Amino acid sequence: MKQTDKVVLGIDPGTQIMGYGVIHIKDRKTSLLSIGVVDMRKEDDHPSKLKIIFERTLELIEEYKPDEVSLEAPFYGKNVQSMLKLGRAQGVAIAAALYRNIPIFEYSPKKIKLAITGNGNASKEQVAAMLKSLLSIKEMPRYLDATDGLAAAMCHYFQNGKPEGGKSYTGWKAFLTENPKRKG
Repeated sequence: MKQTDKVVLGIDPGTQIMGYGVIHIKDRKTSLLSIGVVDMRKEDDHPSKLKIIFERTLELIEEYKPDEVSLEAPFYGKNVQSMLKLGRAQGVAIAAALYRNIPIFEYSPKKIKLAITGNGNASKEQVAAMLKSLLSIKEMPRYLDATDGLAAAMCHYFQNGKPEGGKSYTGWKAFLTENPKRKG
């Protein structure tokens, strides 16, 4: 079995609160490096929030030097404006990772919940409780967005780098090839 030593940054994109978690994987053992949120609720305009997401994602990349970034893909909701804003938030986080040439992996919320709890319909609280147990987290974060970001990283780890059911991109060209409608 191949030895591994890598860092994965997991992100739960959001325009109010973006959650993130950073894990270190060494010889098939995981440890928590960081977990937190980027709180943008005091920002009034959407472009300012996007700028904060981009800058904070770059700061996390500079600080933890992840080998891969795993994101929760937006789910399809009834509110088109919310979906558009969430898609932009995810796109900005993707752009920050691609700017640093870090491979991106996307997983659906259901896939992440299934990977963490064994139940694709698990609640955010159930996901958080399982992560607390898996990573021996002593103090849980205030917002479940943080554990959602961490869950994205752990889901990627459980996929063994093979994003079965997930999508991965190694650069802008690959991203645009797979998403031709996003070119313009």
